Amino acid sequence: MSLAGEANLRAPLDIRLHAAGLPPLPRSAWLEIDVAALAANVATIRSLLRPNVRLAAVVKADAYGHGLVPTARVFAAAGVDCLCVATLDEAIAVAGAAPDVSVLTLFQPPADGMCEAAARGIEVTLSAEGTVPELACPGLTAERPLRVHLEIDTGLQRAGVSPARAGAVASALLAIPGVQLVGTWSHLASAHDAAVSAEQSSRFRDACRAVEAAGGRVIRHICATGGVFAATAPQLDMVRVGLALYGVLPDAFPAAPGARAAAARLRPAMSLRARALRIADVEPGEGVGYGARWRADRPSRVATLPVGYGDGWAYASAGRTSALVRGTRVPLVGSVAMDAIAADVTDVPGVGLGDEFVLLGEQEGDRIAAVDLARERATIPYEIVTAMARRLPRVYDAGGDLLSVRTLSGESRAARARGQ
Repeated sequence: MSLAGEANLRAPLDIRLHAAGLPPLPRSAWLEIDVAALAANVATIRSLLRPNVRLAAVVKADAYGHGLVPTARVFAAAGVDCLCVATLDEAIAVAGAAPDVSVLTLFQPPADGMCEAAARGIEVTLSAEGTVPELACPGLTAERPLRVHLEIDTGLQRAGVSPARAGAVASALLAIPGVQLVGTWSHLASAHDAAVSAEQSSRFRDACRAVEAAGGRVIRHICATGGVFAATAPQLDMVRVGLALYGVLPDAFPAAPGARAAAARLRPAMSLRARALRIADVEPGEGVGYGARWRADRPSRVATLPVGYGDGWAYASAGRTSALVRGTRVPLVGSVAMDAIAADVTDVPGVGLGDEFVLLGEQEGDRIAAVDLARERATIPYEIVTAMARRLPRVYDAGGDLLSVRTLSGESRAARARGQ
């Protein structure tokens, strides 16, 4: 980190934005995305892979809430081999941002989108035998093929063809002019369960042998984050990693002995921060928020933070969560509104409108993690990060040096980042 970066880490966000030549934010709540953490997580996961195993970064659902295009650029620069998405429009956005990295849709696009996928070099999944004819779109050639990964259902029962039909479907695909069968994949249903994963892996190996017997020469992939860290399935030719690349593992996930050190090195990349709109004195007995679900039992000071369920801060979390301010945990009280929540700052002297509250992330050695929020909300950390609404500005921070800002109006990049 540069000396300027170290100074910027201590400066208010408005000053850091100005110093980077970036516009001010449209609101006083934002997500900060640690670009250095994302890149470091790529290296950490690489350390777990066998030589020549490809790393696919899963960036669907707005890169798990981290911002699709900026995050795809970071992963591409960090050397991932593939970017995986769910939908064709996600794939188009990613292909434009990272043109030198292959892009794969993990869910089959509609028939009308196949020609566009081929034209843009986007690889697609075939997940149902009955849709093979949809791949025969006009204009396919050896120079402009449609590159297909055949999904095999080995036990998740969500999508894919049965292992018994893999060879026949591969033959049908290979018979379509301009269609190239380049991959075969499946997904583990219970990656933490070695017995279940071994059974799925066995079915997948049988399916891959049938595909190869039909003439397919394919990249094989079955492991995602769980399979890599639990080591319950073979890495094969490629692994698809999502949550761990963002520095998060599911709560109490049973990492294999050889993966525990790497798991400990993962760095969460997302933090949710806000400055108060108002700090007011509340008399004993006065209610705060809709329905007065919380009433002060002593003379209190309450800060209104501009974050609500419209931003992905769950309504059901009322009364269960906290924030950090001046390095101290303070309870969030009252109902969660669409655009606001309240924090009881009575026990933190001197809190003012310029103070930064952290609702997810670290401040002065304390951390509120995605797994903590998931536990409090009876959900999973995947939902915590992906639920962050698009209207929350994303600020991309490389060790204190700001690279870009994404708002509903678009993305603004600092001069030093425009050539990256």
